[in-house]
Amino acid sequence: MDITKFGDRKTGKLLPIRLHSQEKDTAFVPDPLPPQWEFDPLLWPLLAEAKQALGLLDGTARNLPNPNLLLSPLRTREALTSSRLEGTYATAQELLLFDLDPKEPKSPTDQTNAWREVSNYNRALALGFAGLDALPICIRLIKNLHATLLEGVRGAQATPGEFRAHQVHIGSDRRYVPPPPTEMEKCLHDLEEYLNAPDARFDCLVRCLMVHYQFEAIHPFGDGNGRVGRVLLALMIQNLGNLKMPWLYLSPYFERYKDEYIDHMFRVSTEGAWSKWIGFCLRGVIEQAREAVHVCDALITLKKGMHEKAMGGNGRIHGIVDDLFSHPYIRISDLGAKMGVTYHTARADVHFLIKKGILTELPKVSPKTYVCPGIFEIAYGKGM
Repeated sequence: MDITKFGDRKTGKLLPIRLHSQEKDTAFVPDPLPPQWEFDPLLWPLLAEAKQALGLLDGTARNLPNPNLLLSPLRTREALTSSRLEGTYATAQELLLFDLDPKEPKSPTDQTNAWREVSNYNRALALGFAGLDALPICIRLIKNLHATLLEGVRGAQATPGEFRAHQVHIGSDRRYVPPPPTEMEKCLHDLEEYLNAPDARFDCLVRCLMVHYQFEAIHPFGDGNGRVGRVLLALMIQNLGNLKMPWLYLSPYFERYKDEYIDHMFRVSTEGAWSKWIGFCLRGVIEQAREAVHVCDALITLKKGMHEKAMGGNGRIHGIVDDLFSHPYIRISDLGAKMGVTYHTARADVHFLIKKGILTELPKVSPKTYVCPGIFEIAYGKGM
């Protein structure tokens, strides 16, 4: 690690270490939160705008008759984009089809590995939110998230659910070397204490963004730190921000500005550049909250139109339409089992929805699978 980049305003200490090869290097051990930094008055307008956008999103989403109308596509988009930040690529269609019929990968190069990894991220978000009913945001919850994320995927050799017992580094050039395991444990203890103690100096949203940096700087796992950190960020914003559900996800913003995301975090360590990091993230909150409201409004309008198109159908049809907003893909056999009707009856329902322009058959997919293109395009975009 190039220690000349760490100036007088660095936010931690430099510690000489030895790598597995016994080569000498230097690790960075971040100072505990809260930082010595004072909130920059120039950030107040940005913070106010971010809080307003977040409040509008929570208010809009709270009024939904079915929260999954918004939560399910937002969570899926988060899983896709957060995984792409780590070099795992899958499309929304691939992920949603995989969730209909999960499979085990046949080889290390099987694309199923990527689908399962992204699906695990989605599961971790759901399990993390459910876990907050029983646990505060704590070390145990963080370990549970990691175990879910790495279940049966790459990085599974890195002891899922357990903190690393060895030194790691980030970048082939060792641009950043996080704390050694002995120092890491103390850092995590301090972080857990900060997460569950009041801090009147900083707004809760600012605290979430500071903790996100801190977690990534500590880098407590052998693999999967970025994914765990971004799941944790969504849960913190929901929990500390008193949102009804975790509506806000920043990975799409971080992916759009990946270089800035990485650089801003690095400069907090090297230069104490908290103001630039917080400002960058607050702009992301504004952007993603407004986008989520736009998606929500579009889905509500679409749902109303779909129910109008479905008028004249049997009593099941409107239930099927509602279910499409949780998962826009269906198969006749699955539909029959869910609705408690015969295959013939379920097929008639699907054909009715095709005739009304609500469903269309996916080409070259076996078994036959049908999608609601209106929902898919609003929720995921044509390019996903």
